[in-house]
Amino acid sequence: MSSTISSINVPAKGNEKLAKFMERVNENEELVQLWKCANINAVDRSGMSDHGRVHVQIVANAAYKILRLLVDGGITPSVVTNYGLDMDDAGVIVVGGALLHDVGMAVQRENHEIYGIHVARDILKSVLAPLYNTTAQTIIASEIMHCIIAHQMEEVCLTIEAGAVKVADALDMTQGRSRIPFESGQVNIHSVSALAIENVDLSAGEKKPVRVEIRMNNYAGVFQLDELLKPKLLNSSIAPYVEISASISGEAGKDLGVVYSL
Repeated sequence: MSSTISSINVPAKGNEKLAKFMERVNENEELVQLWKCANINAVDRSGMSDHGRVHVQIVANAAYKILRLLVDGGITPSVVTNYGLDMDDAGVIVVGGALLHDVGMAVQRENHEIYGIHVARDILKSVLAPLYNTTAQTIIASEIMHCIIAHQMEEVCLTIEAGAVKVADALDMTQGRSRIPFESGQVNIHSVSALAIENVDLSAGEKKPVRVEIRMNNYAGVFQLDELLKPKLLNSSIAPYVEISASISGEAGKDLGVVYSL
């Protein structure tokens, strides 16, 4: 691997399959360049926020944590239910889906989920072939490609794993990192709300397996929740297992308490 390539860091948490998968990912210079190409189209050419290596690392870590919280809460991943594979394989699918969900942006912003399937196919063959036999490789590649297509806002998620990726994608919304496109330089609800989200935290919920706690500095952040996080969650497979709470700090650090819940 070239010394100029920055590695993606997703702690495996004891998942040896995921650790080996990440080694293969970080050795794949084509994938690293695809992240750069995706970001050129997103940021430099379309005026959007980061959709490259930093974004996919954030989403991968969030998606993997969501999966672990779901499993701890008694939810079985779809690849276990439908194919008899194991929890570690589900981790590879979730992280793989997160790392590849925006590679189609290297082709075009519109319909990038569809283009991403074609771009990811050869990458997955290269990365998975040394780790799995043909049967398992085919299953896992198919599940990862479903994560890619299903992260589109209105697309139906057929698996728990795809739901984790879809929701995690929306959670990369802290200051300046909004997933909602807006015209750079304009002061409007898009740009103001993009700066309103201070922190996003994932933990085990009180009533549901996953709790998302969001800290905002003003009410404009609700726009991010209503226009991005809420529809992605409701169009995911994991909506019944996730609770969302958002609070806001007023002037002089005064806590205004919970102002949004779902």
